[in-house]
Amino acid sequence: MHDLSLWHYLAIAVLAVVAGVINIVAGGGSNLILPTLMVFGIPPDIANGSNRVGVFLQSLAGIQGFAKADKIPPAPQVWRIMLPTLIGGTVGAVLASQLPAWLLKPSLLLVMLLVAGLMLFKPNLLNNPPDTEPVNINSHPKAWAGMFLAGIYGGFVQAGVGLLMLPLLVALLRFDTVRANALKILCTLGFTTVALLIFISQGQVWWTLGLVLAAGNVLGALVGVRVAMKLSPQNMRWAVFVMTLLAVAFALVYK
Repeated sequence: MHDLSLWHYLAIAVLAVVAGVINIVAGGGSNLILPTLMVFGIPPDIANGSNRVGVFLQSLAGIQGFAKADKIPPAPQVWRIMLPTLIGGTVGAVLASQLPAWLLKPSLLLVMLLVAGLMLFKPNLLNNPPDTEPVNINSHPKAWAGMFLAGIYGGFVQAGVGLLMLPLLVALLRFDTVRANALKILCTLGFTTVALLIFISQGQVWWTLGLVLAAGNVLGALVGVRVAMKLSPQNMRWAVFVMTLLAVAFALVYK
């Protein structure tokens, strides 16, 4: 296992706090974490697996915040929406755990860039819907398929998966952005749990690294929930895109 210095751990912890805020407010925080871990010499499969420890605990913290604000939809709606992401997440995590490192790294970086670009160039995807009741996902095949594909992506790489789920939850299923954010985090918790178990079984979790990420992510999530209640994610788009571009470029050229 690659050795990390105290400076590395401190840098990772600070970045994890920032990523935690970004994940709750808009999504895409792992776009910064994964390339940085690879720059620090962490193999891509270990970086991907260890990152899920932080995402798991961050999701728990985020859900608690939304629950206190009474922003979580009724349980039947939640379970119907979570089901396709759980199935997809299992498929994506199995795929990521089996890909060879030489193929996994460029695959991870490419999909992160694509999702960051979607976030930047399609800002209207998160416009609030009219004042209507949410749509049952079982009666909307496109939304079900979209959440299934988002689950595959989330199980595979995680970074920016919220940017795929939020347009589906807002534009197709007609949830307001705050409740859509709560659903996004519940779905993330579900498929992250499955993915984490798969990565653990494959020996792809570095626990010291994962717990440092978790501490920063949880702190960032607690801050992010408060920000998400008041701030539109639009203001973060350019910053996340530029940081992702730089991080991915650095990871690609770093040997």
